[in-house]
Amino acid sequence: MNQLLRRDAEFIVRSAIETVSPNGAVKKALTGMDFPGRVFLVAVGKAGWRMAHAALEALTVPLSGGVVVTKYGHVEGPLKGITCYEGGHPLPDEGGIQGTRAALDLTSGLGPSDTVLFLLSGGSSALFEQPLIPLSQLQDITDQLLASGAAIDEINSIRKRLSGVKGGRFAQHCAPAQVVSIVLSDVLGDRLDTIGSGPAYPDGTTCLQVQSIVKKYSLRLSDAEQTLLRQETPKVLDNVRTCIIGSVGALCDRAAQECSRLGYRPILLTDCLCCEAKEAGSFLSSVAATHAKRGEKLAFLAGGETIVHLGKSNGLGGRNQELALAAAKGIAGLKNTCVISVGSDGTDGPTDAAGGYVDGDTWGALQEARSDYDAVLANHDAYHALKRVDGLIVTGPTGTNVNDIAIALIND
Repeated sequence: MNQLLRRDAEFIVRSAIETVSPNGAVKKALTGMDFPGRVFLVAVGKAGWRMAHAALEALTVPLSGGVVVTKYGHVEGPLKGITCYEGGHPLPDEGGIQGTRAALDLTSGLGPSDTVLFLLSGGSSALFEQPLIPLSQLQDITDQLLASGAAIDEINSIRKRLSGVKGGRFAQHCAPAQVVSIVLSDVLGDRLDTIGSGPAYPDGTTCLQVQSIVKKYSLRLSDAEQTLLRQETPKVLDNVRTCIIGSVGALCDRAAQECSRLGYRPILLTDCLCCEAKEAGSFLSSVAATHAKRGEKLAFLAGGETIVHLGKSNGLGGRNQELALAAAKGIAGLKNTCVISVGSDGTDGPTDAAGGYVDGDTWGALQEARSDYDAVLANHDAYHALKRVDGLIVTGPTGTNVNDIAIALIND
């Protein structure tokens, strides 16, 4: 393994993620804001605790109450005047439902001079939930959608209509109070009705579109679910102000700056990556292989969110690990080339890894470890394969969530 390349790759990714932490962005967004009445804070998503912590430091008025709902292991300590809850992701569970119930109780019966400071980040679609069907049914349909490889906007179009808080319904619940929504985007294109399934934003999807998604993925639905999917969501909300404070575009920009500091010439391929993880890895390795012998320090960056069609596989991994592993064959033998892919939130699939790293030596190491490369990729078992060759990237929760970043580095 090329330790110099790995050091540079990890430094670039970790520095970029640290720079897009919500702390400074939340404080900047709140600067100069006027709150005439009582202020209630609701922070949901993987970055919920960090965003709430920053808001507490920035607010010049006292809170009348607050609730944080975030992923297990993401609460970093007590917050004054705020009750913190942890729940399941990517599948909703009772922990998230309990936290959501507390948020709804906190924001019930408010007046027109009151304000709900709503801090929204990625993961909220699972974490912030008041299901209109039994939890087991909601988990089942979420499982079906995740396994099908459906795009996030398709998944959220279904979730909205099965929930009492998604698709603008949380803002509707808070009325006549004003909702100030500060958003950390984990959705390509920063579409506000898709981020967290849009709890405080008018829904732009229609029942007709939802029915086409059901047909496209052959979803198994109960009669109650089918009835809910035929009911429209709020299309107009007049009590919400929204501000986006971070996105994958900002993550890529920061990564490019870090590349430049280390002497690599950064080339942004895209910040809208949305194809199969294996295809993205293969493409990135092909780009790297083309440029590896030209005697220049280069960094090819791709931000976004790939997908994995799990099918009936029983492997363990995540889209970033699979992307990295899929790049190993294409850069085999290139001593000056590596590919790294990491989720900005520090988690990748149902694993303890944030992503994966491969370089020109990885392919040979996999052969020595007797890993059947094609079989591993077919079974989506990148975690175990990368673990055997020290290719896992483990960061722990980062406190932010702005999609993923993959980088191919070439050191002359």
